[in-house]
Amino acid sequence: MNKEQFINELKQLKIICTEENLEKLNLFYLFLIKWNKKINLTTIIEEESVYLKHFYDSLTATKIVDFNNVEFVLDVGTGAGFPGIILKIFYPHLKLTLVDSLLKRVNYLKLVIEELSLSDINVIHSRIEDLNKVTKTKYDIVISRALAKMPILIMWLTPYISKTGKIICMKANVEEELKQSQDVLVANHLKISNIMSFHLPYEESIRNLIEISKIN
Repeated sequence: MNKEQFINELKQLKIICTEENLEKLNLFYLFLIKWNKKINLTTIIEEESVYLKHFYDSLTATKIVDFNNVEFVLDVGTGAGFPGIILKIFYPHLKLTLVDSLLKRVNYLKLVIEELSLSDINVIHSRIEDLNKVTKTKYDIVISRALAKMPILIMWLTPYISKTGKIICMKANVEEELKQSQDVLVANHLKISNIMSFHLPYEESIRNLIEISKIN
């Protein structure tokens, strides 16, 4: 996916990509590649692949969440900053918390935030199962991209959603995990409130967005 294709595909998501957005994405890409030589961040390093499989893929979360109407977002297992940093670039009003278990990645993320002049981002070094020792904050959206199996994710992430908050799981293959999640959903008074399945453009790999909300 070249930059022109990226811009056009974002229009399909009703996202306008400004020159400032493009500048930050370019800085992010260069920073990612530089640091990937020092620590293991991603196996995807070719520019067009990064724009498709990291940048665009992160923004597909907008298919299921209107981030214009969201304030507090928790990105768990963010790794190199996906989807959190990309969402912040396009929705700068977000108050974002990034969580990762590897200190090297946490330090890298802090440098990314400084490099891109981003604000209102908190970076936490923690395993998700230990996060309650660090924060008790409730979020509008708790999002995770391919971190763990859904039953485990649901169990870990439920304590951090507000009364009207949502858990968003970004997954490739999901059918079996949905079946395995039924007991933990019931135990936590949760429901699958939306599922969206689609293919990434230009390569047709499957993606799924699963929205989980509380039963009121």
